[in-house]
Amino acid sequence: MKLWGGRFEKGTDKLVDDFNSSIRFDCRMYRQDILGSIAHSNMLGKCGIISMEESTLIQNTLKDILDDIEAGKIEFEVDAEDIHMNVEKILISRIGDTGKKLHTGRSRNDQVALDIRMYLRDEIKVISEMLLSLENTILNISEANTATILPGYTHLQRAQPITFAHHTMAYFEMFKRDFMRLGDCCSRMNILPLGSGALAGTTYPLDRYMVAEELGFNDITRNSLDGVSDRDFVIELASCLSILMMHVSRLSEEIILWSSHEFGFIELDDAYSTGSSIMPQKKNPDVAELARGKTGRVYGSLMTLLTVMKSLPLAYNKDMQEDKEAIFDAVDTVKMCLPVFSNMLATMKLRKANMYKAAQGGFTNATDIADYLVKKGIPFRSAHEIIGKMVLYCIEKNKAIDEMSLEEFRSFSDKIQEDVYTEISLEKCVSGRNLPGGPAAETVLMAIQKARDYINSFK
Repeated sequence: MKLWGGRFEKGTDKLVDDFNSSIRFDCRMYRQDILGSIAHSNMLGKCGIISMEESTLIQNTLKDILDDIEAGKIEFEVDAEDIHMNVEKILISRIGDTGKKLHTGRSRNDQVALDIRMYLRDEIKVISEMLLSLENTILNISEANTATILPGYTHLQRAQPITFAHHTMAYFEMFKRDFMRLGDCCSRMNILPLGSGALAGTTYPLDRYMVAEELGFNDITRNSLDGVSDRDFVIELASCLSILMMHVSRLSEEIILWSSHEFGFIELDDAYSTGSSIMPQKKNPDVAELARGKTGRVYGSLMTLLTVMKSLPLAYNKDMQEDKEAIFDAVDTVKMCLPVFSNMLATMKLRKANMYKAAQGGFTNATDIADYLVKKGIPFRSAHEIIGKMVLYCIEKNKAIDEMSLEEFRSFSDKIQEDVYTEISLEKCVSGRNLPGGPAAETVLMAIQKARDYINSFK
């Protein structure tokens, strides 16, 4: 008989058991479920709701069950439905009626709300560590390339010269925000729902604050209906992971472009590339492509969670069982992507000459010539028009701006002098942009140092 079967005259259909059971995926929460039950049992004993002898027996047996699960000695049962009932059934089989007292003052509704919070709290810590490792990889690449010039793009058109360090540090900022978002999400998640009961709390004098402290929660939920039916924290985490994967996908797209023959900016290490079954010359950026593709999978999990929750009345509904597979898959996908993605970046080779050559084309120093004229007293809009005509002339003559003779320069403005060649060199274009946040080497190095200080503050 089911642990909840007293009201029923016959057992559930085998197909219903299979349909209803969640043990195949929520079994991963066994540790959190047992630790939560140990804390609950300890509180029941200290509050005098059960005897301390019974509480101690339950706690010790739960610890033994945890050890047996981790040793692979326990096989979960589908007809026990979920991890909560499986653990309780094993407990009762070992210590009899005393084990039946564990569920005093508790419902599976607040129990599962507790377990998923604890589980995701632990997973956020793992993902955050992976993010810090990825960010450190980006800092190492950036520090080595503060003088590596390449074109910066807008609309995928060459725009202005920057450095590779400046470009990669933009991704550091994105991943830093991801790290911060995960921390914020965890702080809202870290609220104890246990004590909410099925939906209306309990008449037992539970000490919820004691359990919260033992399990490392910052506070307790303030409304029992919300305590069992809230899945905002699951949706928020899926949102955070979706934004994180969006950033991974953006960098993946650049890696794919840069490694193509058309760009030729980087070469991926053989260990992080694949070949073609028919074309022997191919070296495919499959890691970046898969990371880009798996982003959609994480987005799908977010949409699943939003759809599951969008029409649910208070309080708990069985629909909410669907939250776990979606968020577990999102977590697993991110954990799979981040390490291999970080290693791919760490091992790629930069083709600096190709980057520099690309920066020389596309008139990336056109803005700097306009600024040069502004410094000579010409209004910016007038300077903009002059340089626009100059670019058109160079396109017709099939030459770069800095290939023009001084006579050609002066045909557009008599303000232009010999010093123009120094002012529009790529190196000068980059070094002159030394405002905080700019691509000049000294400003990028300052940003890298601040970034390292930030990362080190979490070690």
